[in-house]
Amino acid sequence: MKGKLARFVATGAYTGYAPVIPGTFGTLPGVALAPLFARLCAHSTALYALALLIAILIAIWAADIVVDQEANSDPQIIVVDEIVGYLLALGFLPHITFGSMLAAFLAFRVFDVIKPFPGRRLEHLPGGLGVVADDLWAGILARIVVCGLFLAGVL
Repeated sequence: MKGKLARFVATGAYTGYAPVIPGTFGTLPGVALAPLFARLCAHSTALYALALLIAILIAIWAADIVVDQEANSDPQIIVVDEIVGYLLALGFLPHITFGSMLAAFLAFRVFDVIKPFPGRRLEHLPGGLGVVADDLWAGILARIVVCGLFLAGVL
Protein backbone atom coordinates (compact mmCIF):
# COMPACT_ATOMS: atom_id res chain seq x y z
CA MET A 1 0.00 0.00 0.00
CA LYS A 2 2.80 2.44 0.91
CA GLY A 3 4.48 1.79 -2.44
CA LYS A 4 1.29 2.45 -4.40
CA LEU A 5 0.63 5.68 -2.52
CA ALA A 6 4.23 6.80 -3.03
CA ARG A 7 3.99 6.04 -6.76
CA PHE A 8 0.71 7.99 -7.04
CA VAL A 9 2.31 10.98 -5.29
CA ALA A 10 5.69 10.73 -7.04
CA THR A 11 4.12 10.53 -10.48
CA GLY A 12 1.86 13.52 -9.83
CA ALA A 13 -1.36 11.48 -9.94
CA TYR A 14 0.22 9.53 -12.84
CA THR A 15 0.89 12.61 -15.00
CA GLY A 16 4.53 11.48 -15.00
CA TYR A 17 3.53 8.67 -17.34
CA ALA A 18 2.82 11.16 -20.16
CA PRO A 19 4.48 9.75 -23.31
CA VAL A 20 6.18 13.07 -24.13
CA ILE A 21 7.61 15.84 -21.94
CA PRO A 22 6.56 14.23 -18.65
CA GLY A 23 8.19 17.00 -16.62
CA THR A 24 6.04 19.62 -18.29
CA PHE A 25 2.86 17.56 -17.90
CA GLY A 26 3.94 16.73 -14.35
CA THR A 27 4.08 20.43 -13.47
CA LEU A 28 0.36 20.79 -14.27
CA PRO A 29 -0.84 19.40 -10.90
CA GLY A 30 1.26 22.15 -9.33
CA VAL A 31 -0.59 24.68 -11.47
CA ALA A 32 -3.87 23.24 -10.18
CA LEU A 33 -2.65 23.37 -6.56
CA ALA A 34 -1.22 26.91 -6.78
CA PRO A 35 -4.53 28.74 -6.13
CA LEU A 36 -5.15 26.57 -3.06
CA PHE A 37 -1.68 27.33 -1.73
CA ALA A 38 -2.22 31.03 -2.50
CA ARG A 39 -5.38 30.99 -0.37
CA LEU A 40 -3.32 29.52 2.48
CA CYS A 41 -0.79 32.29 2.04
CA ALA A 42 -3.53 34.95 2.09
CA HIS A 43 -4.77 33.45 5.36
CA SER A 44 -1.39 32.92 7.00
CA THR A 45 2.16 32.98 5.66
CA ALA A 46 3.18 30.64 8.47
CA LEU A 47 0.51 28.15 7.41
CA TYR A 48 1.66 28.47 3.80
CA ALA A 49 5.27 27.87 4.81
CA LEU A 50 4.26 24.81 6.82
CA ALA A 51 2.16 23.42 3.95
CA LEU A 52 5.02 23.96 1.48
CA LEU A 53 7.50 22.30 3.83
CA ILE A 54 5.18 19.31 4.30
CA ALA A 55 4.71 19.07 0.52
CA ILE A 56 8.49 19.08 0.01
CA LEU A 57 9.02 16.40 2.66
CA ILE A 58 6.28 14.24 1.14
CA ALA A 59 7.85 14.75 -2.31
CA ILE A 60 11.23 13.56 -1.04
CA TRP A 61 9.63 10.56 0.69
CA ALA A 62 7.63 9.52 -2.39
CA ALA A 63 10.53 10.08 -4.79
CA ASP A 64 12.84 8.06 -2.55
CA ILE A 65 10.50 5.05 -2.63
CA VAL A 66 10.01 5.19 -6.41
CA VAL A 67 13.77 5.60 -6.98
CA ASP A 68 14.22 2.34 -5.07
CA GLN A 69 11.34 0.61 -6.89
CA GLU A 70 12.67 1.62 -10.31
CA ALA A 71 16.35 1.04 -9.42
CA ASN A 72 17.05 4.34 -11.17
CA SER A 73 18.47 7.48 -9.54
CA ASP A 74 15.99 9.82 -11.28
CA PRO A 75 13.21 8.09 -13.24
CA GLN A 76 11.36 10.39 -15.64
CA ILE A 77 8.02 9.26 -14.23
CA ILE A 78 8.76 11.10 -10.97
CA VAL A 79 7.26 14.56 -11.33
CA VAL A 80 6.39 15.48 -7.76
CA ASP A 81 9.65 17.42 -7.79
CA GLU A 82 8.25 19.62 -10.56
CA ILE A 83 5.10 20.17 -8.52
CA VAL A 84 6.88 21.39 -5.39
CA GLY A 85 9.43 23.35 -7.44
CA TYR A 86 6.61 25.18 -9.19
CA LEU A 87 4.81 25.85 -5.90
CA LEU A 88 8.04 27.29 -4.52
CA ALA A 89 8.32 29.55 -7.59
CA LEU A 90 4.97 31.10 -6.66
CA GLY A 91 5.61 31.08 -2.93
CA PHE A 92 4.69 34.00 -0.73
CA LEU A 93 3.61 36.29 -3.57
CA PRO A 94 1.14 38.98 -2.52
CA HIS A 95 -1.34 37.55 -5.04
CA ILE A 96 -1.22 35.22 -7.98
CA THR A 97 -2.71 35.89 -11.37
CA PHE A 98 -2.83 34.03 -14.63
CA GLY A 99 0.20 36.08 -15.68
CA SER A 100 2.23 35.24 -12.59
CA MET A 101 1.31 31.56 -12.88
CA LEU A 102 2.34 31.52 -16.55
CA ALA A 103 5.59 33.40 -15.87
CA ALA A 104 6.42 31.01 -13.02
CA PHE A 105 5.61 28.00 -15.19
CA LEU A 106 7.80 29.16 -18.08
CA ALA A 107 10.70 30.29 -15.89
CA PHE A 108 10.53 27.13 -13.81
CA ARG A 109 10.54 24.84 -16.87
CA VAL A 110 13.50 26.73 -18.39
CA PHE A 111 15.54 26.54 -15.19
CA ASP A 112 14.56 22.90 -14.66
CA VAL A 113 15.77 21.98 -18.15
CA ILE A 114 19.01 24.01 -18.25
CA LYS A 115 19.89 23.34 -14.59
CA PRO A 116 22.04 26.37 -13.73
CA PHE A 117 24.76 25.84 -11.14
CA PRO A 118 24.50 24.09 -8.73
CA GLY A 119 21.48 22.26 -10.19
CA ARG A 120 23.45 19.36 -11.69
CA ARG A 121 25.33 18.86 -8.42
CA LEU A 122 22.09 18.82 -6.45
CA GLU A 123 20.83 15.97 -8.64
CA HIS A 124 23.64 13.80 -7.24
CA LEU A 125 22.36 13.99 -3.68
CA PRO A 126 21.11 10.56 -2.57
CA GLY A 127 17.66 9.17 -3.36
CA GLY A 128 14.57 11.33 -3.30
CA LEU A 129 16.51 14.30 -1.97
CA GLY A 130 18.56 14.44 -5.17
CA VAL A 131 15.44 14.11 -7.30
CA VAL A 132 13.72 17.02 -5.53
CA ALA A 133 16.65 19.34 -4.71
CA ASP A 134 17.48 20.46 -8.24
CA ASP A 135 13.81 21.32 -8.85
CA LEU A 136 13.68 23.34 -5.65
CA TRP A 137 16.68 25.26 -6.99
CA ALA A 138 14.84 25.81 -10.30
CA GLY A 139 11.84 26.98 -8.26
CA ILE A 140 13.96 29.48 -6.34
CA LEU A 141 15.40 30.88 -9.58
CA ALA A 142 11.93 31.07 -11.16
CA ARG A 143 10.68 32.83 -8.03
CA ILE A 144 13.41 35.46 -8.43
CA VAL A 145 12.25 36.05 -12.02
CA VAL A 146 8.59 36.31 -11.00
CA CYS A 147 9.37 38.68 -8.13
CA GLY A 148 11.46 40.78 -10.52
CA LEU A 149 8.51 40.95 -12.91
CA PHE A 150 6.24 42.00 -10.01
CA LEU A 151 8.69 44.72 -8.94
CA ALA A 152 9.00 45.92 -12.53
CA GLY A 153 5.21 46.24 -12.71
CA VAL A 154 4.92 43.66 -15.48
CA LEU A 155 2.71 41.36 -13.38
